[in-house]
Amino acid sequence: MENQVQILIVMIVYMTLLILWGIYQGRKVKSSEDFSIGGRNLPGWVAALSERATGESSWALLGLPGAAYAMGLTEIWTALGCVAGIVTAWAALSWRLNKEAHKYNASTFTDYIAKRHDDFGKWVRVVSSLTIVFFFFFYVGAQFLGGGKTLFTMFDIKPEWGMLITAGIIIPYTIYGGFRSVVYTDVIQAIVMIITLVVGPIVGIYYIAEHPSLFANSMTTALESAGDSYTSLTGASSGFASGVVIMGGFSWFFGYLGGQPQLTTRFMAIRDMKQAKRARNVGIVWTLVAYVGALSLGWIGIAIFGPKGLTDQEFVMPAVLLKIFPPYLAAILITGAIAAMISTADSLLILSATEFSDNILKPLSKNQGQSEKKNLLRSRVVTALLAVIALVIAYFSPSKLIFTLVSYVWAGIGGTFSIVILFSLFWKQFHGRAAVITIISGMLFTILWISTGMDEQISSRLLTFFVAAIVAIVSTLVIPKPAKN
Repeated sequence: MENQVQILIVMIVYMTLLILWGIYQGRKVKSSEDFSIGGRNLPGWVAALSERATGESSWALLGLPGAAYAMGLTEIWTALGCVAGIVTAWAALSWRLNKEAHKYNASTFTDYIAKRHDDFGKWVRVVSSLTIVFFFFFYVGAQFLGGGKTLFTMFDIKPEWGMLITAGIIIPYTIYGGFRSVVYTDVIQAIVMIITLVVGPIVGIYYIAEHPSLFANSMTTALESAGDSYTSLTGASSGFASGVVIMGGFSWFFGYLGGQPQLTTRFMAIRDMKQAKRARNVGIVWTLVAYVGALSLGWIGIAIFGPKGLTDQEFVMPAVLLKIFPPYLAAILITGAIAAMISTADSLLILSATEFSDNILKPLSKNQGQSEKKNLLRSRVVTALLAVIALVIAYFSPSKLIFTLVSYVWAGIGGTFSIVILFSLFWKQFHGRAAVITIISGMLFTILWISTGMDEQISSRLLTFFVAAIVAIVSTLVIPKPAKN
């Protein structure tokens, strides 16, 4: 009981300071553009830390360690796919997208695509925004679910109540400060997250080495003792099945190629090209360190609890930290998990709200010339409503695994929009009608593939990317690009 009190005090202080920091930053928001993209004036290091905190979410501190705990070395392919995708995005795409955002004066992800393909811009806006909002309900729900799981592990609070608490922390400053509040709270969270992913594994390795009564005294021994499937890079599969396992893990790569709007928006918001280079360096280094730490936490969990010692694989990170650290210190580091969920949930909410408000509601408004004050109010109201809907979806989600929920979105959004962004950047013939057809095809394919159970055979994260690419190429070549007047 005393331990829980210490942990609770630490978390309350942290979350209070976080909310106050977000509200303070929100005072500088004066227009809908400030609310949606921070005026495209972010320093590089701020954008990089915000992008990384947003990109990793509860995935890096709960989902990936949980998968490593359950699958062993097989999850290396997932980590390699993610790292390769992130490095490629920062090295090859970030500066191009930043340049394009300034060129077209784009204030949202969809705004850029629509202005780039102004031959069919109206429909690009509508279809893109509806697709993003639909899939992001599940993504935001995954973050609320992650908050519920962490609070259950720490305080034995029912996950349903934990989800409400997580939402209660996120929603106020997101509604008030929009993109600016989100970005600057992300910076704090990215720092806490990387400390957790560095310090946790280092101390964990020493802890298991000095406690002979545990399941194993090293990560290597733990994997070997857990069974053959844990030491196999293909989960003990062979032949065609092993290839499916490898590609299924590595397929996360494709979603990072510009197709995640919450990440691409950070590239677009960087102040200038000089800052974009700084952001690239920070983003790549953070990623390399974080993924090694996330995998290590999962494997250390096997050494401490054994392969079947936890009721939920995604409890492994908080369970390990509570085991190896004093309660107050564990609370500070576990706050990194809460931080991860917050940093993604608030980013997804603000993106969904601005997409829906600017591209769906605003065109329907009778008064197109209404004041910035009214535009800002509309964005805030939409943000609140979308947050409530996402929370409801999380409660009734058919899947309670964060890994599965994030994977679902990574296919429908990442695989589809990566093609749209890549073709928009590198293929002059690609046009608006082809973009709309690609988006609709990618969304429908993902829903059908997963709902029919085929995703268990071959990951939709892989297939959606290639299906969208084929559709984009065929529709571009078959449907002529309208001539400009």
